[in-house]
Amino acid sequence: MLRFGPFPISATEIFYSTRLTFGLVNLKPVTPGHVLVIPRRVVPRFADLTQSEATDLILSAQRIGAVVEREYAGQSLTITIQDGPMAGQTVPHVHIHIMPRRKGDWANNDDIYAEIDRKEADLGSALSEGAPRVDAEEERVARTREEMSHEASQLRPFFSSISEEMGGADIWK
Repeated sequence: MLRFGPFPISATEIFYSTRLTFGLVNLKPVTPGHVLVIPRRVVPRFADLTQSEATDLILSAQRIGAVVEREYAGQSLTITIQDGPMAGQTVPHVHIHIMPRRKGDWANNDDIYAEIDRKEADLGSALSEGAPRVDAEEERVARTREEMSHEASQLRPFFSSISEEMGGADIWK
């Protein structure tokens, strides 16, 4: 079973897999197509990754980014890592956010980072609860497992050959 920090992840929410990395749809996406790229080994900080893990993580982010930008009609991508609690990381497991972007999606381009911080702050408690919840300040509801599974099933075909070639056809483990 794969984990995102202390939280078990349902295989149905995974759309990409290699021997060292997996791609996961987001419980509370900031933009349509906002996904996470995560090393299989639970490590809290980017510097804790082995060279092979870091390389695979970055190459996976590159491959995933190309697909989500195209499939979600993005014109650019925001790719970010919150490396440690003071950087806004709330789940102690390295992960890369990939978010398709479009002209005018935020009035001030850098406002996306405040939105990531808000969503990230809610992520740990939403995962712990295992059920959708509402954010008091914005009345945002976390997506259901069914919604996340559907999105992953839509993305999975774009990566099946990569997953097999990278030794990750076992995404259900």
